[in-house]
Amino acid sequence: MTGRAREPGPLLEAARAGDRAALARLLSMVERGGDAARELGRLAYPLTGHSYTVGLTGAPGAGKSTLTSALLAHLRAQDEQVAVLAIDPTSPFSGGAILGDRVRMQDHATDPGVFIRSMATRGHLGGLALAVPEAVRLLDAVGRPLVIVETVGVGQVEVEIAGQADTTVVVVNPGWGDGVQANKAGLMEIADVFVINKADRQGVAETRRDLELMLDLSELGEWRPPIVTAVATDGTGITDMWEAVLGHRAFMDKSGGLEQRRASRTRRELHQIVTNRLEKRALELCRGVTYDELEQSVLDRDLDPWAAADVLLREVDA
Repeated sequence: MTGRAREPGPLLEAARAGDRAALARLLSMVERGGDAARELGRLAYPLTGHSYTVGLTGAPGAGKSTLTSALLAHLRAQDEQVAVLAIDPTSPFSGGAILGDRVRMQDHATDPGVFIRSMATRGHLGGLALAVPEAVRLLDAVGRPLVIVETVGVGQVEVEIAGQADTTVVVVNPGWGDGVQANKAGLMEIADVFVINKADRQGVAETRRDLELMLDLSELGEWRPPIVTAVATDGTGITDMWEAVLGHRAFMDKSGGLEQRRASRTRRELHQIVTNRLEKRALELCRGVTYDELEQSVLDRDLDPWAAADVLLREVDA
């Protein structure tokens, strides 16, 4: 590969023409960050604003990957072009277009109408939270009209990412446990659709009742999240799940909520980028003599923490 072929511009052109390998390299570029990713973002941004994103989250073991695979089969039967970003903060970034640990999705790996990619933090500052919106935009820029963002867990980062989608689907199982824990995880706040997966097990009615009660006690707007049941292993309920997503999309389009949600998402991302850059500059200063001296002054009670922070921030602004 020539040097020019490794640059963001030619790779983006190739990816827009359908080159999956070029798209995989661009996503790796996004995950690594740096100047190349910044240049890619500049080129891709004017080409975006066309795709619809669906976040899919829930506790580990809820069957999200199986549900995603069944949904892919349903969408491909309708000739929909789909991309999947699977967010896993515990495993290394795959570096390829196929998820090594998601066997249930492998049936779609060779389908040209499906693109699957795994992303992970690799532990660097703000990496996952900032890389995912860029990756979604890239998939939008290359012409994928539908992007599914599936998260492995329900930690703060994963919930935030799933909640940034146009429609967020929260997956639970029968006998899912204390509803208070779901509230703590933030699931109730981000859910636009609930799916009770593994509905061939006992406890479906009780789980539905618990969810309805929690929704009754929540401060809802005009949209009340529907609750659908599914058995992802045999495809039961997948049509109902997708109809619920489409129902939410239609509601958002009609009410103007989609435009508002996307604008709010853009504002949050801009704020996060600025915060991330300032934090990086502060951390660089924290490694220097100035910070060590300030820290010791605080420990010696010669300075209070706020005054020390003021000194450090003046260094950042310099």
